[in-house]
Amino acid sequence: MTTVATAGTLHDLGEADLDALLAGVREDLVRTPGAVDVPRIARVLRAQGRVLGAAATLELTSRVRDHVDGLGPLQGLVAPGVTDLLVNDDGTVWVDDADGLREAGLHLGPAEARDLAVRLATSGGRRLDDAVPWADAHLPSGIRFHAVLPPLSPGGAILSLRLPSRERLGLADLERLGALTPSVLEVLRALVRSRVPFLVTGGTGTGKSTLLAAMLHEAPPHERIVVVEDVLELAVDHPHVVHLQSRHANSEGAGAVDLTALVRQSLRMRPDRIVLGECRGGEVRELLQALNTGHDGGCGTVHANTAADVPARLEALGALGGLDRSALAAQVASALEVVVHLGRRDGVRVLEEIAVLRRGTDGMLTAETALRSRAQTLQEGPAAGALAARLRTAPVGVAPRAPGRRAA
Repeated sequence: MTTVATAGTLHDLGEADLDALLAGVREDLVRTPGAVDVPRIARVLRAQGRVLGAAATLELTSRVRDHVDGLGPLQGLVAPGVTDLLVNDDGTVWVDDADGLREAGLHLGPAEARDLAVRLATSGGRRLDDAVPWADAHLPSGIRFHAVLPPLSPGGAILSLRLPSRERLGLADLERLGALTPSVLEVLRALVRSRVPFLVTGGTGTGKSTLLAAMLHEAPPHERIVVVEDVLELAVDHPHVVHLQSRHANSEGAGAVDLTALVRQSLRMRPDRIVLGECRGGEVRELLQALNTGHDGGCGTVHANTAADVPARLEALGALGGLDRSALAAQVASALEVVVHLGRRDGVRVLEEIAVLRRGTDGMLTAETALRSRAQTLQEGPAAGALAARLRTAPVGVAPRAPGRRAA
């Protein structure tokens, strides 16, 4: 019998020994499905002629569980405040947290990165191999996972993991973290209370889903919210939320259910609010039609660099759904009213602007600034009065006008 460690530590357990142990655990799981626990680890150790003390066995069980059920070599990087873990094709690992994007000082070999990518895709119910060299999945732990394999990647596998927040943040929490000012917080609450249809926009990693979920928390508890997403990401703290998730085609290319079909299905589910987690294709046409059929208070997120870029972004998405610029402007003019735009400053996610969507005299869509955040203060824009009138309040000292439907 070979003794690997008898002093109660894993100091003498090399990577080759750990790889052999992992292989043995996986074989044992095939024979006897179940959890990775101490009895299973002890059984595999005995079968391999290895001996460990009790404390070392507990530590080893945790490490093996991370490799089998968790994020493997990336598990140690999961910490409060971490939102993204990224593995590049050269094996370098990067972490995005409150301090911004930084290198983690960890390196994965090509085989290690590929094995991790394939295992995580499988746990999320997605296929990832040479025939289908990319995957987008929602892991059981709530992590959003994406991977690309060679030859689409010139080096090794590329992995992108978006970690869910360990706590569901409300608007008050976002104010405390510096993302919102007190005045903006009251405007956002008024948007939800007044059932104004809106879009949360911004670049990647600016906190669009976090803010949208926090705003939906403010919806009255009796309202039924139907959330449609490509990959489950919106964690809404509300007593009556229903989630619909798109389905990718199987290995035979059949069985796909896209967002367009799900938005149509949501209309038959007695929704008070329809939420499209992310508009990135022709499904925007279905959302606009839904919001034009009496479903007030609907919302969603869209990638955009600035609030002023949102009309052009919507036009591009509308074109994918068969809408020309004029038709898109007409639909948006009566379906969406407000843009809430986010950005990042020195790694901190902040609300930068609130704009009002209008249909100009030329028939084209524009986004006119109502409020802009500058150095923790709010500056009013040309559309501040229109926003206050729509909310039937004067959140930043703008006298409200007589209530009525906004001009197209």
